[in-house]
Amino acid sequence: MNNTARHIPVMLCEVLQALNPKDNEVYVDATFGNGGYSEAVLNKAKCKVIAIDRDPTVQKRADEMKKAYGARFEFRAGDFGSIDNLIQSPVNGFVFDIGVSSMQLDDGFRGFSFAKEAPLDMRMSMSGLSAKDIVNTYSEKELADILYLYGEEKRSRQIAAKIVEYRTKKPIETTTELADIIYQVMPKHFGTIDPATRTFQAIRIAVNDELQQLKDGLKGALQRLSDGGRLVVVDFHSLEDRIVKTFFNENTKPKVHVSRYGKNEETKEYSDLPFLFCSKVISPTEQECSTNPRARSAKLRYAIKRKEQINE
Repeated sequence: MNNTARHIPVMLCEVLQALNPKDNEVYVDATFGNGGYSEAVLNKAKCKVIAIDRDPTVQKRADEMKKAYGARFEFRAGDFGSIDNLIQSPVNGFVFDIGVSSMQLDDGFRGFSFAKEAPLDMRMSMSGLSAKDIVNTYSEKELADILYLYGEEKRSRQIAAKIVEYRTKKPIETTTELADIIYQVMPKHFGTIDPATRTFQAIRIAVNDELQQLKDGLKGALQRLSDGGRLVVVDFHSLEDRIVKTFFNENTKPKVHVSRYGKNEETKEYSDLPFLFCSKVISPTEQECSTNPRARSAKLRYAIKRKEQINE
């Protein structure tokens, strides 16, 4: 399928190695997007892929995949926070690519990027509460809390105050309008990260309830993961990575230190934990970062569910 080169899936080789797809097994691409991971998994093994996405604009791409792979591919519309409802049978592996997709960023009309003038939207599902609703109706304290908690923005109070001051004159309607308000508090300087970055990230996370979605998605995936199955997650900022790292660590049996002088029995507290193994963080190669800028902040972690014997 030659038309799939429009967007480059991040850390594709590492994802395939961690997921380890095999013939006659079932995998879930929880963040379908342009189908990069789905297609790679289907080409790697004679398996089935169930893809999930809440963005209605991916339906055309899903139809292309269905035409190419037939019964081996299935698309289900919905958010990955509802995996326990969308997926009812055991799955051999899940892969998540967390955050806004390249397609959403590149589409100027979606309002995800301050680099392009567009209506303030940021809704991955294109329904429900929008960024415009948040910046024009939330209180100054609510806005400051969002910017600080979801964007880790140190000037959150000043930016929130400036937003509230501005909207007394007129509603804030576009991405560039919001960015210009932020620049009044934090002017742009050449060669540094754009001051609007953290605020836009925070509002996007709030609009799409991304952190709770991630927590629910990880729990749902674990419930549906078969024995020996693998859960692979690629994330792009510290808030996401903290959730993934904590989830894996809390559900993984720690390595037992073998001592010649003491007992090495596994306690019951640890024996019931679902993961046998979780990886350390895996970073993209320098070569990938140079060819795919989106990969620069990517982190990959994966875990393997317990069973009696695992043949990797």
